[in-house]
Amino acid sequence: MGEKVFMQGNQAMAESAIRAGCKLFFGYPITPSSEVPEYYANVMETRPEEGVMFIQAETEVAAFNMVAGACATGHRAMTATAGPGFDLGQEAMSYMSAADIPSVVVEVQRPGPGDGEILAAQGDYFSAVKGGGHGDYCNLVLAPYSVQEMCELMQEAFDLAQKYSNPVVLLTDATLAKMRESVELPGYKEAPDPKTVRNALTGCKGREPHKVVTCGDGAVQWEEFNLRLQEKYAKIAANEVRYQEYNMEDADIILVAYGSVARVCESAMKLAREEGIKVGMIRPISLWPFPNVAFEGKKGKKFLVVELSAGQMVQDVKLAVDDKKDVTFFGKLGGTTPSPKVVLEQIKKLV
Repeated sequence: MGEKVFMQGNQAMAESAIRAGCKLFFGYPITPSSEVPEYYANVMETRPEEGVMFIQAETEVAAFNMVAGACATGHRAMTATAGPGFDLGQEAMSYMSAADIPSVVVEVQRPGPGDGEILAAQGDYFSAVKGGGHGDYCNLVLAPYSVQEMCELMQEAFDLAQKYSNPVVLLTDATLAKMRESVELPGYKEAPDPKTVRNALTGCKGREPHKVVTCGDGAVQWEEFNLRLQEKYAKIAANEVRYQEYNMEDADIILVAYGSVARVCESAMKLAREEGIKVGMIRPISLWPFPNVAFEGKKGKKFLVVELSAGQMVQDVKLAVDDKKDVTFFGKLGGTTPSPKVVLEQIKKLV
């Protein structure tokens, strides 16, 4: 790790991406992610030795496809957007998944539907985790809950994208994006030489040509193609589950939350324990693959899922537990975040 600084989440995340060897950023400004392209533009001007290039696309559609093109040639590239922009990029996400293109996309969630508000929300869980484009594909989805973790998972996202030749989504929210915290920046990494990147379109002199395939030649060929993709997704699901547990050894009630609201739930858990209520917490870090293993063997426990949405991750929790009747949901909409005391009141209803 590198030096300790006090930085805004979006800016720290952008710096971490640059240090991960991502020198290419394509984006269209959209709140609450706009500090990411702004940071890249500033580095391009003030630190020319970094070799950073930022291009403001005419739309999010263009930005996503620019990322696809750059990553297809073996370079590390990314974009950052909010929910409305992520929606526009779904066709490109489907194509990148089909084409084995190792890309990274940051989505900073804000309330919807439609244009919505510019506060914090978690209503884009479905579009990120379930895949908003067409077809049977999966994106790795990582959800940080601090500025420090935003930096760490940013670096990890590029490594995972490269490892599996697959898109990775870093799913954050407006609270994390705008907050400032002390963070230890990661050191610099050398990005892989594009000529050594598997499947990269670098010319075929001296090797077999690589073909980008995103459409089928009959049902038999396309089924074989999809079965190969499913084998890759199964490998990811078996090896890339990430979560954190808190006070699980004696918990009767288990909070489940991700992102910024997990910080609120952590405080609510402490308040509950001060009152003698045995509360633990599961914080999913990988939203896909979802950490089903964290819920195994938890029979007889009560689960309270807290989200800044009408209830999306709660469906995956119900699939993971032994009895979905043990799962209760509490959500907030419109960009308001509950206080720890509000969550504590929901905990007391389960006692």
